[in-house]
Amino acid sequence: MSDTTSKIYIDPEKLLPELEKYRNPESTIVFANGCFELLHVGHIRYLNAAKDVGDCLIVAVNTDDSMKQIKPDRTPVNIDVERFEILAALEAVDYVIPLNDRTPAGLLQLLKPDVQAKGTDYTPDKIPERKILEEYGGRIEIVGDPKDHSTTDMLKMLKEQGRG
Repeated sequence: MSDTTSKIYIDPEKLLPELEKYRNPESTIVFANGCFELLHVGHIRYLNAAKDVGDCLIVAVNTDDSMKQIKPDRTPVNIDVERFEILAALEAVDYVIPLNDRTPAGLLQLLKPDVQAKGTDYTPDKIPERKILEEYGGRIEIVGDPKDHSTTDMLKMLKEQGRG
């Protein structure tokens, strides 16, 4: 198994023993999530900024099925297992898990990260999972650069140029 695929935990429960080494006052577990359909500089900046908040970065990637719920008007450009592998190849990412639901609420309850990192297109009061984090003592950090990049815009541009 390559180092990249060893970062991928298809069953998030199997990640729990690994996280024990970070469950101490000196370490911070950070959780980030998204579709990451076409990796772009906004994603890289978001993930690097998320990693800067702590010692361990878990990235939950929407599966193809959950993307159908969120974005029913399109088919993912890259299938989920390939998106997992692409994200696992990034230095800032320690672990990759699938996000099978519309929101990461269940994963937050299971993993109990210290921090949920959200992009600058969010405000803490607009994050549906905020109450879950507050219940167990976690917090939200807004990270990354302004939301000037998006997969939707990239796909639109490619289509306009006749390349998509």
